[in-house]
Amino acid sequence: MINIAGKYCIVGVGNTKYGKLPGRSPESLCVEAIRNACLDAGLDKNTIDAVVTKEPTSAPSHLFSTRVAQQIGVIPKVTTTLDQAGASNIGGVAYAMMMMELGLCTVAAVAFGDNPITGSRATYSRPSGEWAPYGLFAAVSGYALTAQRYLQLYDKKNKDMAPWPLGDRKWAAMNPNACYQKPMTLADHQASRWVVEPLHLFDCTSIQDGAAAVLVTSVERARDLKSKPIYVHGYGQGHIAWDIQTRPEYLVTGAKYSGEQAFKQAGITAKDVDFCELYDCFSIVPILTLEDYGFCKKGEGCDFIADNKTHPGGALPCNTSGGLLSETGMPGMQLIVEGVRQARGECGQRQIPKHRIGVVSNQGGQLHTHSTLVLSTEAKL
Repeated sequence: MINIAGKYCIVGVGNTKYGKLPGRSPESLCVEAIRNACLDAGLDKNTIDAVVTKEPTSAPSHLFSTRVAQQIGVIPKVTTTLDQAGASNIGGVAYAMMMMELGLCTVAAVAFGDNPITGSRATYSRPSGEWAPYGLFAAVSGYALTAQRYLQLYDKKNKDMAPWPLGDRKWAAMNPNACYQKPMTLADHQASRWVVEPLHLFDCTSIQDGAAAVLVTSVERARDLKSKPIYVHGYGQGHIAWDIQTRPEYLVTGAKYSGEQAFKQAGITAKDVDFCELYDCFSIVPILTLEDYGFCKKGEGCDFIADNKTHPGGALPCNTSGGLLSETGMPGMQLIVEGVRQARGECGQRQIPKHRIGVVSNQGGQLHTHSTLVLSTEAKL
C-alpha cells in the first residue's frame, strides 16, 4: 500500500449558507463554496488544475464537474464526478491526492453542491426498486430495518439513541450557520412523530440546499499559503455494497474496513483521536460507526454515548457543527470542512481544546458505502 500520510493537506475550506436558497443551481452553489475556499487559502482560482465533485443527489447530472470548472473559469488537467453516494466527498479528497501522486495536478478543488429543496426532491421520495411493495420507500426504511435489528438484538430502546441527536443540537446552537439551533430535550425527541419506527423525526436528517468545498495540495505547495495546512494522515474505504435486504449481516458496516485502513495508515488507534465528525443521516449510523471504528465493542454504542461524551465538554467531541441532524443534511462535505476548522482552532464558541487528531467519516446509500479520513495539525504523528 502506498502511504500518503503527511504528504498532502487541505489548505482551504469554504461553504455557502444552508437552507432554502431559491434560484440557485448546484453548479452555482459549488462555485460559491470553491470561491470561499480560495479566499480562505489565499489562492487564486487560476491555480486550480483539478476539479472533483460528488454528483448532485437530487438531480444526477452528466459532466457535472466540467460544468463547475467552466463556471469557475478554469480548464482543469484532472476532472471527475464520483458516485459513492454519501461516501463520495472523502473519496474525492482521496482521488485528488492520487492524481497528485501521479503528477497530474497540483491544486484540486473538491466540492459538493445541491438544491433539493428548491430544485427536485424526487430522489428522496422514490420507492426502492422492486422492494417498494414491501414498504421500502426512500432511504429511511432501510435504516429503520437496521435500527430495529440493533435495538432488538441488544435490548435497547429508541431513547437509547437519543444522546446522539441531542448532542448534535447542542453543538448546532453554537454554530450560526446551522439550520437547527433551537434547544432540544429528550422529551422533545421522544414526542416527535415516528417516520419509520423505530426512528423518530429527530432521528432523521433534514434536507437543505447548499454547498461546501475544500482545496487539496501537496505539503510543499502549502508552505507559501496563508492558512494553516491540515495534513491528511489516513484514508480508507469499505463497501458492503449489497442492498440491505440481501445482506447476511446487518450491523457490521463498511466503517469497519474503512476505519482499519485509515487508522493503520495514520499509525493511530481510537485512543489517539481527539474529535470526530461522523456521518449521521440517521441516529443509528454514528452508533454503528463508533463500534466499527473501535471506540467501543459491537453492541455497546448506545452505552458509549449514554454519558454525553460526544456533547460539548465530553471526552470525545463529535459533530461539533451540528452534524447532518442539526447543521445541514448535505451528504458529507460539511463534515470535512468542520474537521479542518476544528483542527485549525477556528470555531469560536464551539472550539474544542484538544484538536490534534480528528477523524471524519462519510457513508452512503443505506449503509452501502463508507469512507474515512484522518486529519492532523502536524505533518508527522
